Amino acid sequence: MHNPFKIGDTKVYQKLVTAADFARFEDGLVHAVCSTFSLAQAAEWAGRLFVLEMKEEDEEGIGTFLTINHKSPASESETIAIVATLKEVNGHEVICSYEARVDDRLIADGETGQKILKKEKLAKVLAPKIA
Repeated sequence: MHNPFKIGDTKVYQKLVTAADFARFEDGLVHAVCSTFSLAQAAEWAGRLFVLEMKEEDEEGIGTFLTINHKSPASESETIAIVATLKEVNGHEVICSYEARVDDRLIADGETGQKILKKEKLAKVLAPKIA
């Protein structure tokens, strides 16, 4: 792992809200706005943008935690800008805070954690356990 970043650096991910982002469960559509689940995926991706530049060829990132405070709806065809800010790097763990906004309106905020591991180690950790 190499770290070309300093604490406070930012990465931006733009997400266009589509019908695929709406909140749906087994019983059907809950509401026709961006779901918390979809926001969470976008937030994790925004933090991963740091990981993509930090990991070596034989390494991969894996999520360790995600917090999301969903504050406001985002409607279909709106673009959410997720700004991830590098908060800390502890060994191989990368921690970011983020804010998701549509224009000046805060949609969500929170933190993400990802750990950079050797692909070989990750394969062993994620291998199915035989009972």
